[in-house]
Amino acid sequence: MKVKSLKVILLALCFLSISVLLYAAPKNLRVVGSWSSLALYKQFEKPFWTEILPDAFGGKTKTIMSSLGQVKLKGASVLRAMNNGVFDVVSTVADYVVSDAPGLAGLDLPALAPDLKLAKKVVEAYRPVMEDIIEKRFNAKLLAVVPYPAQVLFCRVEIDGLKDLKGKKIRASGWTTSKFIDALGATGVTISFSEVATSLQRGVVDCAVTGSLSGYSAGWGDVTNYLYPLPIGGWDYVITVMNMDVWNSLSKSEQELLSKLIKEKLEIPAWEDADEETVQGINCLTGIGKCDYGKPNKLKLVDIKKEDMQLSKKILVNDVLPAWAKQVTPDIVEKWNDTIGKVVGLKANK
Repeated sequence: MKVKSLKVILLALCFLSISVLLYAAPKNLRVVGSWSSLALYKQFEKPFWTEILPDAFGGKTKTIMSSLGQVKLKGASVLRAMNNGVFDVVSTVADYVVSDAPGLAGLDLPALAPDLKLAKKVVEAYRPVMEDIIEKRFNAKLLAVVPYPAQVLFCRVEIDGLKDLKGKKIRASGWTTSKFIDALGATGVTISFSEVATSLQRGVVDCAVTGSLSGYSAGWGDVTNYLYPLPIGGWDYVITVMNMDVWNSLSKSEQELLSKLIKEKLEIPAWEDADEETVQGINCLTGIGKCDYGKPNKLKLVDIKKEDMQLSKKILVNDVLPAWAKQVTPDIVEKWNDTIGKVVGLKANK
């Protein structure tokens, strides 16, 4: 009896030790933020992971913070590395990882949500679909989705609208934007964000698409001459995800605290800032209006043409949406139609 009792006690202690390990906040979180030169990283991501979260966890957790530019892993490689345990948390542009998870591309199709209010509704509708895709493909928990400023067009050559892009080489961050560009008679080129300024300067590409303030911060205003603020590239949403094993190692109360904090201190304020960043980017690039981020450039601001807005919608319906539907499974198309499709009044057909 004594031997059996001792075994029971030891077994109970063993389970207790395991439960403590499973529900203890990690001592160190290896976090990869997005592009460190941009406002999203500086104003929201870095303060959240290095100050706000450690304080909320009572100093139990310290953060080892890096950025996409520092780890130098392109495309979906950074999420694969997280899946393999190299990182615990990653923030990256959703368009960068659609090669591994094409269903994510349905969130940010060109001309889908021309304003931030509609963009927010699109994200809220599609979020459960994204959560499922990210968990199944990358063994990760979706924590946040935030937009960069509106993705507009920078050109080093003269343009007066979309018709002038025919025959041009244009950098696009995602393949759906490339499809849109191809439909205009131009050639979509995929180049890493950090390499675009040099590519524009050397004439490798004629134009490039990114957020207005993002482009200004990265020096695109020094190597281009024209700015067309039609958001043909959508919003280039940044997703923040956590390795699911790390997420599951947190207690329920820690999970709830993390979810609450990231929504209140990162997600909501970043959304509120996106509109202002779009305006500030245009101001700083053109010298029109107040620029709070440094010395303004003098790019020519090209007025948005009504016919270009109509053309953008036509290309989305006739070219981009059908091409995307062919890349994904029928159930993803059905989920898109039941979520985003209902919000924007469109239907994708497999």
